[in-house]
Amino acid sequence: MYQLERVQLLPRTLDEVWPFFCDPQNLDAMTPHFLGFEIVQGGDEAMFAGQVIEYRIQVLPYVRQRWVTEISQCEDKSYFVDEQRIGPYRFWHHLHRFEETSGGVRMTDRVHYQLPFGPLGRLTHALLVKRRLKTIFDFRYAYLGQRFA
Repeated sequence: MYQLERVQLLPRTLDEVWPFFCDPQNLDAMTPHFLGFEIVQGGDEAMFAGQVIEYRIQVLPYVRQRWVTEISQCEDKSYFVDEQRIGPYRFWHHLHRFEETSGGVRMTDRVHYQLPFGPLGRLTHALLVKRRLKTIFDFRYAYLGQRFA
């Protein structure tokens, strides 16, 4: 099992930040273009527990994959969790936590994930996936820094 964690301070109030993250349509802007991110269905309502969203992403050049996540937990202005139901990972659990502080909103992304295929999955993680996830979350960090500056 692997873990990726990012913490970012957004100099805004929770009332300003929360609605942005609860709108699945905003995922496209926070996602690097090389992923070819596309919402197929389920992203037309504000986030709620039990919501299922289907996407398509580009996992390799010319190779697109279906990715289905469920918002398994959601507490208003506090956190939500998306979990993969169908997609490239054997396990994917992504916690998005929001805490109001004196300097704004501390947003924490904590992802636990595991790849399929045992030793081949571990090799793929070392050679590609770890770096790719870092790039995706670096892009997201920069975008959100500009968006909420």
